[in-house]
Amino acid sequence: MTITDDQARDFGRRLYDARRTGVPIEPFTDALPELGMADGYAIQQHLVSLLLADGERVCGYKLGLTSTPMQKLLGVDSPDFGPVFASTVYRDGAELPVGRFIAPRMEGEIGVVLDRDLRGPDCTPAEALQATRGLVAALEIVDSRIVDWRIRLADTVADLASNGAIALSSVVVPIDGFDPRLVGMVFSKNGEVIASGAGAAALGDPLAAVAWLANTLAPMGVTLPAGSVIMTGALHAMVPVSPGDVFRAEFDRLGPITIRMATDEETPA
Repeated sequence: MTITDDQARDFGRRLYDARRTGVPIEPFTDALPELGMADGYAIQQHLVSLLLADGERVCGYKLGLTSTPMQKLLGVDSPDFGPVFASTVYRDGAELPVGRFIAPRMEGEIGVVLDRDLRGPDCTPAEALQATRGLVAALEIVDSRIVDWRIRLADTVADLASNGAIALSSVVVPIDGFDPRLVGMVFSKNGEVIASGAGAAALGDPLAAVAWLANTLAPMGVTLPAGSVIMTGALHAMVPVSPGDVFRAEFDRLGPITIRMATDEETPA
């Protein structure tokens, strides 16, 4: 680590305040360009502690940087992760106010729902499969509490891997007779198809992404509990969001997931 624990605590508080006020902050790496992944996780840990103290509950995790192009962009060779809080989980057909976010973007993903606890450090994709209840069609609203998405690695790791919210389909599909790597997806915005992808875009295999997470959390003493949802990474480049936009991801085997981004006035409190 480059920073002290006191600095990490201060940076975590800044992100916490940005989440509450909706006012983004300058990148930590502007002032400290030497910050790395370990520094980002130290900051994230303090941010998570503040959110848990507010009554938030971790119900899963999201992976970021699971595609080779994104890893090359930020100069890393591994994914990152952040917790998913129960208050940020929505269902198919939900309307989410744009004002709930600072600079939202949309991604189509495959979610993995665990049927039993999963723990590293030697977890394999086959063991992840055995622990999996099934897959769900999912959308992730990524968001950044950093001004203008001017993020480097430490900034996005600290900021819960740029997590905003997720939406999940209501049907959990058991992995029976098909390969998650080959699950195709067509992504549309306001009825126009603008992207496509397949499960293999998520670290080569969504189950490999789950195994990676279990192994990464193990040294921290963390077990992935039964019932957790794991967002395994974007299957395409993130897409800008505006009020009124309707996003739909249609998956082979898993079915569709649709959400609408509404104004605060359109969505009941």
